[in-house]
Amino acid sequence: MVEKDHTVAGHEANWLQQLYDPLRQAGRRVAEYFAPQSEAAATGESYEIMVELPGVEADDIDVSVHEQTLSLRGEKRFETEQSGRSYFFSERAYGSFQRSFRLPPDADADKVSASFRNGVLTITVPKLGEPPSGARRIAVRQE
Repeated sequence: MVEKDHTVAGHEANWLQQLYDPLRQAGRRVAEYFAPQSEAAATGESYEIMVELPGVEADDIDVSVHEQTLSLRGEKRFETEQSGRSYFFSERAYGSFQRSFRLPPDADADKVSASFRNGVLTITVPKLGEPPSGARRIAVRQE
């Protein structure tokens, strides 16, 4: 049996490429979609939703409300110079994103506002006042 010498220069380069290819492929799949981290809070007058969007431009963010559902869409674009550079991996997230939040019954969907500062989108949803009650008591008349 004859053993092959695996230290040929071309083979070593191919070996490195094969080692890092799965990392590159995983990075490409993650880059296709990412879900930004968020948190929600309430004050006496409003609801606030804060969404972390570092590296996203304000012009690439779309906030809308339809039938008591607040939707957030956008894209974080990959804009780095790749000339002369081979990435082995990237843990940064790029691509399109979308989040939806169901608004509570007392939310004033017509007065939603949004501001963007330091990579954090803050969406403010004013409250209507007293939340509508889910049930109404009906008096029973005796005849």
